[in-house]
Amino acid sequence: IMNIEIVKRSDFKSFFDMKTRWKDMDALGHINNATFLTYLESGRIELVKKWDFKKPPFIQASTKIDYLRQLSHPASLQIGQKISRVGHKSFDILTGIFEEGEEKPVAQAVTTLVGFDYESQKTVSVPEVIRQALED
Repeated sequence: IMNIEIVKRSDFKSFFDMKTRWKDMDALGHINNATFLTYLESGRIELVKKWDFKKPPFIQASTKIDYLRQLSHPASLQIGQKISRVGHKSFDILTGIFEEGEEKPVAQAVTTLVGFDYESQKTVSVPEVIRQALED
């Protein structure tokens, strides 16, 4: 039994909608666990678009996913995301993946990103716009 705090739909202010695809299923007939990384990335891209960076000044360091129940195709998903922690050089995005109309998530994740300058290949401070997003 997992001892984690489960996110709620009300933890998020905005959602990115997407639908499962036939190719997302595995041999057991449910959505494959690896596919959830694609759902997270799709949601993260939508979140980053709000900040209007020409090139995002960060790089992904880790993702921890908690699979809370099986998901079958077809399904309409709503992906809620928010900045949940900001440090000097890193920040976390908390994500809840919900089936449309459901209050409890199918999965939840925490992705850690690190401020990064791709030209110098060095870490940098988290941009101010992301610090402000923590308070939203």
